[in-house]
Formats: sequence, structure tokens, C-alpha cells
Amino acid sequence: MSDLSLHDLSKKMAKLDFAMLNTAAAHGGLNSRPMSNNGDVEYDGDSYFFAYEQSRKISEIRADSKVSLTYTGAVGMLGGPPLFVCVEGSASLIEDRSEFEDHWTKDLDHYFPDGMDTPGVVMIKVQAKTIRYWDGGDEGQISL
Repeated sequence: MSDLSLHDLSKKMAKLDFAMLNTAAAHGGLNSRPMSNNGDVEYDGDSYFFAYEQSRKISEIRADSKVSLTYTGAVGMLGGPPLFVCVEGSASLIEDRSEFEDHWTKDLDHYFPDGMDTPGVVMIKVQAKTIRYWDGGDEGQISL
């Protein structure tokens, strides 16, 4: 069992771009989809993603804010052990465009053609409550 601090884990997560965002589905199951953290990797327990307001993930978050994120590091075999991270938390939706600026990157313009002014864009903030990680032989949990 390891006792990484959130700061130490953040350093290890710096190269992990994609997470699977898991939400409660209307039929009682789970829905998962890949989301990019857009290089916003100074991890402090909060994750930020952008989506269209009319997407299923947004309606699911409105119905149940409990979500999880799973990250997998690409390193493995000869390059060292992969890093796995599971975040359980609560999602909130931010529609105030002035708050987008701190988390927006130019790469997002590929998905949102008018940038932050694209109609219907919303920011998802996931606030972690529990983070579990596996890093080779090390594993642990951080509660926030």
C-alpha cells in the first residue's frame, strides 16, 4: 500500500489526457464515454471537460450528479508499470463563459467551431471525493 499525496499523484497524472466519464443512465445502468482534460493537468481534485448542453451526458448529470472518471496510463511492459486512476465524485455544470477561460485550450476549437462562443457549450466540473490509484505494485486511496 502506498501513501501518495494528491500533489505526487498529480505529477504522475500529468501525461494522462483522456478519461472515461461514467454517468448513471436513465435505464439504471451506466454510460461511459472518453473525455479529454485538454491538457488541464495540474490536478487538485477537480477535473474540467467541455460538452454540448444537449448531449446525453449533460442530461444524465442533471438527473444524478454522482460520476466517476477512470484514467489509464499508456506506459507498460518494458517502459514501466501503467498508472490506473479511478475518481469518484460529483459533477456540476458551468454555463458562465467567463469561467471557461481558465480551462479552455485552442485544441477545443476543433470540436467547438466558434470557440467559447459556440452555442450550447457547457463546462463540466468533476469534484473528486475519493481517488484510487494503482501504479505497478503501489496502490492507494486519497479521500478529499
